[in-house]
Amino acid sequence: MLATRIRQKDGVFYFVAYPAEDLLRRVRFISRFYGEGTPIAAEEPPEEDEVGRFIARIERTDRAFQRQLSRAKVRAIENFYETAGSQPPIPGTILLFTPERLGFEPVGRFEQVGDLVEPGERFLIIDGQHRLAALHFYLRRRPEEARAIHVPCVVFDGRTEDFAAEMFVIINSTPTRINKSHLVDLYERVSWASPDRKLAARVAEMLYAEADSPLRYKINRLGGRSRQEKWILQSELFNELHRWVREDHPEGREVPAPSVAAPRYYAVARDFLKAAERVWGDAWGSPRYMVTRPVTLKAMLRVCADLAREDAGPAADRVRRWEARLGPWAERVRDFRAEGFYERFPAKGQVERVGRIHRELARAVGVG
Repeated sequence: MLATRIRQKDGVFYFVAYPAEDLLRRVRFISRFYGEGTPIAAEEPPEEDEVGRFIARIERTDRAFQRQLSRAKVRAIENFYETAGSQPPIPGTILLFTPERLGFEPVGRFEQVGDLVEPGERFLIIDGQHRLAALHFYLRRRPEEARAIHVPCVVFDGRTEDFAAEMFVIINSTPTRINKSHLVDLYERVSWASPDRKLAARVAEMLYAEADSPLRYKINRLGGRSRQEKWILQSELFNELHRWVREDHPEGREVPAPSVAAPRYYAVARDFLKAAERVWGDAWGSPRYMVTRPVTLKAMLRVCADLAREDAGPAADRVRRWEARLGPWAERVRDFRAEGFYERFPAKGQVERVGRIHRELARAVGVG
């Protein structure tokens, strides 16, 4: 296929005008899921909902990092294709990726224009998944019109999938484009993320996945999509862990690698939460209490950071030692009943309320 080779700094990529029908045969749609023993199943759309049924068939793997497709967005884009008239329906480029190194043969006297060999496997869509999904339906409804469309594409080749993940984050890491909990998962895969963020992200992952974690599978990594019982958003947990790491390493100085430091931070958080669970008793995990709601969990994690800096004792008996230290919390259980909780801890908002609960819990155990 005819392509223009583009060089920018150390990067080389290609610009291609792909015929719509050919392009749709050469791409794969990927939708993300998280496993908790079994994959999260897609909802079965009605037979007449062809957009929904198409989305439900899209491959789901735990290596994927794309967002869930939006039915409403696909329909809106398809409608634009049908009504665009003289406007170009796809003026912006679609970003494609393949880990294969593609051959490129210049044409005649043009060093940067030539024949680009297509990959053996289908392209991964870095950006433009919704536009191509809509094009799929437009091609089915109006095949003659759709076949006349050439889609502008930028092709990245010969890199790792982490490169594709980094490109995706760069494009989508704004509040309106990507869920913050989703972005936390990607921090370790992008080169520009700061060491403190990478460390906090690794600890959050361990608290979700490790078999001995009191928060195992209780962390909501899917934003609003999870239907399982969850205690805290991953982004909220990450923020507290990141706060802890930054306090230990002001201005990002001498932050150790996640492979070195994450097990230590995880062990401290795990032991603290185990001690807290014993102290809170039946209130732990109970819907009648606010103990394992985000506002209290975040406050407790701040106490954990305070206690970890103060108590450098051996890890072997840390749970027992900290259970005794946190003992006064048992006297406050009634204050954390869900009924009347916000009246007992008045504040102007969540941030202020977390700070207030942190101060009260820390004062009760004599830390901070």
